[in-house]
Amino acid sequence: MKCISNTNHETRITRREKMLVKDTAICIRAVDYSETSQIVTFFTRAAGRISAIAKGSKRPKSKFDGPIELFSCGNIVFSDSNKEKLATLTEFEQQPGFARLADNLFALNCCLFAAELVNDLTDDYDPHPQLFDSFLQFLQNANEHRDTLSLLILFQLSLLKEIGLMPILDYCVNCKTRYERQATSNEVYFSSSANGIVCRDCEASFPDKIRLTGDAANCLANLKRITDTNEKTLNEIEGILIIHFTEILSRPPKMAKYILRS
Repeated sequence: MKCISNTNHETRITRREKMLVKDTAICIRAVDYSETSQIVTFFTRAAGRISAIAKGSKRPKSKFDGPIELFSCGNIVFSDSNKEKLATLTEFEQQPGFARLADNLFALNCCLFAAELVNDLTDDYDPHPQLFDSFLQFLQNANEHRDTLSLLILFQLSLLKEIGLMPILDYCVNCKTRYERQATSNEVYFSSSANGIVCRDCEASFPDKIRLTGDAANCLANLKRITDTNEKTLNEIEGILIIHFTEILSRPPKMAKYILRS
């Protein structure tokens, strides 16, 4: 179910010497600026991440239909006269969003985690249209209460791929030996510093390595298995990814502690 249309959202028009940009956007952060206004961070399809001031958004009769909330999505128009400063949001045509997330705390936390990673790992005005589509699809699926943890894992991997940090998951990063999925005696490890898996012969060179179970290694070598695997294996894979994101960000993601189930 599509919640927003992608037609003609990349049109640029000049008005009073200011460049106005029309785009498709998802709100990934919103903070109060004053009694009546907000500073909102959007992840947009054509422009990437942007931060804009929404003047008067908290007024009862705001032109934005009230305060802008996290995960609200739709068509926006914003000023783009100086990318070193906050943009100014001039229009936000909100579409039906993800109201059912409030009924499932775990799904909501997964979406908050995904939004945090998008905010922390993308740059202003650096577009990633495929990642935008993946993020939108993830929110839609989570809103429908599907297998949220497996979908979060797949989204995280798509994010890493899009920003050029996708780990090597089907052969040893060090010696290039391919992982044999059916060989249950194989010892396989994940090393964040190596950005991928390492085999038994190479693991001694990577002090940060973590041994993977056969099920987790099989899923990572063949991502199609992730949606059909058990919760224990999903927790193991997500734990590995959280460690990896902690290494990338040089700090633990704030929402990570709400994701792993005991």
